[in-house]
Amino acid sequence: MIPVTRHGFSVIFAATLALLVVGAVGSMATPHVWWVVAVVWGCVISFFRDPARNIKRQAHILYAAADGRVTEVTELEHHDLVGGPCHRIRIFLSLFNPHINRMPCAAEVRSVTLKPGKFLNAMRPRSAEENESNTLVIAPASPFAGPMVVRQIAGKVARTIVCRAEVGQSFQAGQRFGMIKFGSGTELVVPKQEGLKVLVKVGDNVKAGLTEMMKLDKM
Repeated sequence: MIPVTRHGFSVIFAATLALLVVGAVGSMATPHVWWVVAVVWGCVISFFRDPARNIKRQAHILYAAADGRVTEVTELEHHDLVGGPCHRIRIFLSLFNPHINRMPCAAEVRSVTLKPGKFLNAMRPRSAEENESNTLVIAPASPFAGPMVVRQIAGKVARTIVCRAEVGQSFQAGQRFGMIKFGSGTELVVPKQEGLKVLVKVGDNVKAGLTEMMKLDKM
């Protein structure tokens, strides 16, 4: 059995009661309503999954911070939080992906900033800039250069960002630090560094803590 997040238990309980009521009332009008109830309930269970991950941590690898599909791989000339040129990778999390966020590498949290915003569809390009988001600036462990940025971005349905990371807290690669409830996005911004290679492309499906996103050539 795949475990469910602690946040998920209360939501699943409430959703189950609500769906039972809807199903009971709706069945008076059409007998097929229970199929809809079953599908919706299944989606809620799927979303709150917290699958165990056998993470093989390697110091020169950056791992995916979320499950989902890569929607952007971009080189930027400058990023204010990084302080120079960098790579930016965005991952779209659908309703069917587990929404646990994991740290891409061993790092210490330097700042956590929640920015209020809109709740546009996470597939729209403007959503990354205009939607509510939570930004973590982290100091990665050697051999990676820092600072790096991990950003949780809300979506049209996802309106609750959960972040358990605190300033000064240290994490291992692949360790959980939060989640975003329902469809959303996660962004990773990494400063350019000699020997750093991007291993993913737009359209790739990735898994948090498992998929290798970037690799730094061993010195």
